[in-house]
Amino acid sequence: MRAAGLVLGYLADQVFGDPRRWHPVSGFGKVARSIERTMYADNRSAGVAFTMVLVGSTGLLGWTADRVTRSRPLLNTAVVAVATWVVLGGRSLGAEAGALDDQLSRGDLAAARVQVTHLVGRDPSQLDADDIARATIESVAENTSDAVVAPLVWGAVLGPAGLLGYRAANTLDARVGHRTPRLERFGWASARFDDVLNLVPARLTALLAAALGGRPVAALRAWRRDAHKHPSPNAGPVEAAFAGALGITLGGANVYHGVVEDRGTLGDGPAPAPADIARTARLAARVGAGALVSTVAPAVAVRVAVRRRR
Repeated sequence: MRAAGLVLGYLADQVFGDPRRWHPVSGFGKVARSIERTMYADNRSAGVAFTMVLVGSTGLLGWTADRVTRSRPLLNTAVVAVATWVVLGGRSLGAEAGALDDQLSRGDLAAARVQVTHLVGRDPSQLDADDIARATIESVAENTSDAVVAPLVWGAVLGPAGLLGYRAANTLDARVGHRTPRLERFGWASARFDDVLNLVPARLTALLAAALGGRPVAALRAWRRDAHKHPSPNAGPVEAAFAGALGITLGGANVYHGVVEDRGTLGDGPAPAPADIARTARLAARVGAGALVSTVAPAVAVRVAVRRRR
């Protein structure tokens, strides 16, 4: 049931993308903003409570739906499928990359500077075409892990509770996990919890990028040698593996809210160019499909083995 639901939800994301109206993740974000106003305090304890309340309640919702429908296989499969569709973002990620590829191909730098803010938080005002290409490629790589691979992993392990709980944690990290003066302490728990949840999915993403990118040795070398240069313990392996698989160099200095952050260099080869965006999107799509196979196949294998023993 769980494996079938994951497959159906993945296919729904590929066909329909995110719901255009009444997106549950957007609704969760509004609830989180409201609760943040009530619970905010400039300390870690308040942030821990905030994270526990929102992630715990969302995970409990998924667990309850799973338990209530467990005795009705078709309905349970539908619950897993809908939850998977809601939390995945593969098609939307590909659409953003495609839009940027088109804008840069037409030389519309102004539009691309606006579009890239849908993917990254860095200041776009001084970015040229190659800088936007790098920002896009790095975001597609990282979000392939966050928005496709990780939900599938946690959905395979915990069903709807894992799917919804993971998306809640990842959304909170995006909302309050930034190291700004206001959020450095309050957002600490959300950021660290998201890091823990992504430890395994990020490394699965890096392995799949190496296996499916056509340059496995280069990808693994870049991962082993360069991942530690990135400030994120999870984005580092993913971006380094993508850089090696694509034969380009990622990383460097980025400007966030007026602050320059040097993320080191990842991979070998030339700096990315707009033409590399489409290659990255295709690799991301292969990695997403590979993650589906990797998470569903064990469940199917166990089911077949049980049937044979009977």
